[in-house]
Amino acid sequence: MTNVQVPFTSPREHQIHELANFIVYENYKHHSQTKREYNFEKSVDEILQEEKKFFKDSKIFTVRDKSNQIVGCIRTLNWNYYDELPMQKIFGFNPILIPKVATSNQVIHIGRFAVSKNAKDKNLFKKLMLHAIKQICDHKLNIGLAECDSKLLRIMNLLGIKAKRIGNPKMYLGSETIPITIEYIGVIDFYHKNKHLITAN
Repeated sequence: MTNVQVPFTSPREHQIHELANFIVYENYKHHSQTKREYNFEKSVDEILQEEKKFFKDSKIFTVRDKSNQIVGCIRTLNWNYYDELPMQKIFGFNPILIPKVATSNQVIHIGRFAVSKNAKDKNLFKKLMLHAIKQICDHKLNIGLAECDSKLLRIMNLLGIKAKRIGNPKMYLGSETIPITIEYIGVIDFYHKNKHLITAN
């Protein structure tokens, strides 16, 4: 059985570095054919520096196996409207210009989603998503922002997590990535249908 740890309550630098390593490794393992296609260390360092900057406003959800290795993770960030989000770096536009973001109650950036093929929990995908969208479901005017792999976006829509594309795709961490918004109305049904998966623990 895996164990959900939410969030890191006493963060140390090596924990965030471990997370960054896992994210980059899993993304490129799923999407790239050879290590020559990317600069692993550079990608890890970029994520590490961003997550260290965001840490005080973030919740990091990790799942570990019996050997204490990460097998799944996701991160939510309460955006302060001025720190540069990954979305701004990758796609070059300011989310505050999106009308529903400008009029929202709270903006939650969702990122760093990764799941190992070694994960044994068949509901792990749903559990991580539930933790991520819970804050969106706390208020009808909350909104989520994310950079989403195109394959992941298709799975989310099939599960009932209705996201909206807000830009054209770009390659990021080895895969076609799309900027999206996630609104309360698009996730509340999924949350109520599946929240027993995280409240029963």
